[in-house]
Amino acid sequence: MNEPQAAGHDDRFVRRYEYDDHSLLAVDLPVDDEQVDVDVVGSTAILVIDHGDRLTETEFELPGTDPNVELNNGVLEITVNK
Repeated sequence: MNEPQAAGHDDRFVRRYEYDDHSLLAVDLPVDDEQVDVDVVGSTAILVIDHGDRLTETEFELPGTDPNVELNNGVLEITVNK
């Protein structure tokens, strides 16, 4: 398992786990689940967060297509099979 990590400019913590059969991207979000919308177009994930007074949008490439997206208690998990 490979586990690169990064913190963004707003201290969102991102972890990427590489397994033999799938990749997992985990993102700690600073808001409630109801404030988050995730869309996937091809191999691009589009994350929109409603902060109340503003919206932020982040796009990132996934290591494949047809991901499984789960959001639970402020943690976004995107799993992509290899």
